[in-house]
Amino acid sequence: MRNQEMNRCTLNRFSFCGFLACVVAVSLWFASLSVYHLNAAEPTGSPSDEIAKVLSESDYSGLETFLTEYCLDCHSEDEPEADLDLSVVGEQSIEASAQLWERVLRELRSRRMPPPNEYRPSEQIYQDTSERLVEALAHVAAKHPRPGRTDTFRRLNRFEYQNAIRDLLALDIDAEALLPADESSHGFDNVTVGDLPPTLVSRYINAARKISQLAIARPSDQLEGHTYRMPADVTQEEHVVGLPLGTRGGMLLHHTFPRSGVYEVQINLARDRNEHVEGLNGKYQMEFLLDRKRVAEFELVPPKARNQYFFDDSRLKARVTVEAGPHDVGVTFIKNKSSLIETKRQPLNVHFNSHRHPRLTPAVYQVSITGPYADDDISVAAESPPDTPSRRRVFTSYPASPEQNEACARQIISRLARLAYRRPVDAADVERLMEFYRDGAAEAGFEAGIERALASILVSPRFLFRIERDPEGLDVGDAYAISDDELASRLSFFLWSSLPDDELLTAAERGNLRDPSVLRDQVRRMLNDRRAEALVTNFANQWLHLRNLESKTPDARLYPDFDDNLRQAMRRETELFFQSIIEENRSVLDLLRSDYTYLNERLAKHYGIPHVYGSRFRRVDLSGGEHRGGLLRHGSILTVTSYATRTSPVIRGNWVLVNLLATPTPPPPPNVPSLEEEVIGAELPIRERLAKHRSNPACASCHVIIDPIGFSLENYDAVGRWRDTEFGVPVDSEGALPSGDSFQGVTGLEAAIMQWPELFATAMTEKLLTYALGRGIGESDGPAIREIVRRAGQDQYRFSTLIWEIINSPAFQMRTYR
Repeated sequence: MRNQEMNRCTLNRFSFCGFLACVVAVSLWFASLSVYHLNAAEPTGSPSDEIAKVLSESDYSGLETFLTEYCLDCHSEDEPEADLDLSVVGEQSIEASAQLWERVLRELRSRRMPPPNEYRPSEQIYQDTSERLVEALAHVAAKHPRPGRTDTFRRLNRFEYQNAIRDLLALDIDAEALLPADESSHGFDNVTVGDLPPTLVSRYINAARKISQLAIARPSDQLEGHTYRMPADVTQEEHVVGLPLGTRGGMLLHHTFPRSGVYEVQINLARDRNEHVEGLNGKYQMEFLLDRKRVAEFELVPPKARNQYFFDDSRLKARVTVEAGPHDVGVTFIKNKSSLIETKRQPLNVHFNSHRHPRLTPAVYQVSITGPYADDDISVAAESPPDTPSRRRVFTSYPASPEQNEACARQIISRLARLAYRRPVDAADVERLMEFYRDGAAEAGFEAGIERALASILVSPRFLFRIERDPEGLDVGDAYAISDDELASRLSFFLWSSLPDDELLTAAERGNLRDPSVLRDQVRRMLNDRRAEALVTNFANQWLHLRNLESKTPDARLYPDFDDNLRQAMRRETELFFQSIIEENRSVLDLLRSDYTYLNERLAKHYGIPHVYGSRFRRVDLSGGEHRGGLLRHGSILTVTSYATRTSPVIRGNWVLVNLLATPTPPPPPNVPSLEEEVIGAELPIRERLAKHRSNPACASCHVIIDPIGFSLENYDAVGRWRDTEFGVPVDSEGALPSGDSFQGVTGLEAAIMQWPELFATAMTEKLLTYALGRGIGESDGPAIREIVRRAGQDQYRFSTLIWEIINSPAFQMRTYR
């Protein structure tokens, strides 16, 4: 009866109302399911006997003594500092007040409390007290595991959706054009994805239609078009990676042609505010390439009359026969010969579409691709279906006769549904999809039926949502191991931001995925797979705030050489650097203490590093005098933590505290005045300008912690260039950690962090765990995180070891009931 009810409500030919009703029905259906009991063993990695020992009375008395001596003067009475009242913990067991002790331990391990200007314990007392707390809280966690709870329904975010389509259908799509951006929480956009608002439902339906049509590539008379536009501040005077040597500027596009046929490519050039083509001061040669083969060429000639500025670029178009599927489309200029050889690093002169920087040569503004057209002069071989990667992925079998259509369709649909739903599919699952196949096949044949069924898979809640269900018979607060199917999904979306592949699903279906040897082999295989690049393009880009580079536009009057080429080069440097840590299985501490980086000529010029030529990025070993190396020296991070007109020690200091030291600061109090530069004096060094904030009692408590860290990075300007002076005054880069220990410059900051490597490893573990689980980290996660860091420290914090310990932890493999 329930299956019949679902069949009636399921997407009735992609009806909006039908689909919305289906989402509601499926949600209720999942809530009412009788779920199987989980028999898998709990994950390994529980605290050792030494750590799990029960503290003696004298140990607990020592903790009470510590509180009385150093904490209760501020954190008790009616209005305790930071809303932290520690006077009650002496009346309770450590187990009863575990969350309060977790807050105390975080402050002690960062040495932030007591404040540097207050009476503070010796380093030995810090260590002894922290160790006692770690042992006590580990014992509590061993007795009462609290692995946390992820949401039961979590929608794929935009990046995961794009990767899922790629791996399911061998089809590259632009999810940004199909779906709206996801909101971020706790630093990542896979946290607040628990719902499916009605406005998003229609976007998913339209996306499913387009994607299924692209995947099948069925013949159609409908024209389709897509326009690619170049950002205005892209410099097009040098070679573009992927285009032939000897060319300059232009665009390289990876475009999927929906069907075989004749397509028209239209090129438009960049123009100034008067609609004149910029830089057209002589003859120029352009070429249009398809898969690196020249298919058309154009000559650009300026108007003969001096008072005639109009250039008709509507003739810059070509029609070409293209087979369905993905192709590389290139539009570029032939580079004019030059005898200039660089013997000394020259300043960079940027020229892009701006009244302050007129282009020296013509540049591409946009490329439009339209088709397929019917053209009598060009014959298209359309008798046989096109051979595209997506069709090969979908049609793993093909009927030899109409009598085989039904059986073949059932085989195709069953395989796709298993991969898309990330679990075994039963007869009811397949039968619902076969109804869509039969409707489509009745209208337009076998392939139309497969297209209709595929579209229904892509709008199914089973595909769009990751679902983790509670077993029966548990009490509120009980911890239980998630199923092998759910563990496979957690693994793949953590390491790949995508679906589990067939090998991982098979291991889950056998029921032995949680076996340590099987699980370790799968993790090792997945980290070596190209799909693990998602840890760079998704995790690292969000953790390090690289995505914010797109919105950073430094003031062109102060930084005239900043352009999009530099912006993208900065981002690529950090991505390649992070990727090298993964691929070489280096210690995560090398993210801060590196003696190499990745550069191309554009970025090397910005940094003032000679002997790096061309657009290709390459690994560059550093001697130390270049002021480059680890993350704190990367132009990408230094730029995203600055304002458009100046550096920001506040943003930089807070970035280090949150992302590298796991020491977040409280939000600013209400009605805090902004830093008014015109009043304070914009010509003063930033340290003097920020002194006003530190003199305000409402601001001082936070700024005395944040600012000193940011000051240590003041040798780098707002776009990451090294400087020794500011306004003619030597830069003062003295800094200090929350503990009060002072140091000099970025080198001192790196050394200070390396004195407490477990803090950096903890910060990275917290970020990785937040990203892996799709939820915020709380006090109850403290014991698991500390155990992960402790075990990873035994292997010098190597990246693969840190990943393994996260996956092998109770937080990753278990869940709390309700």
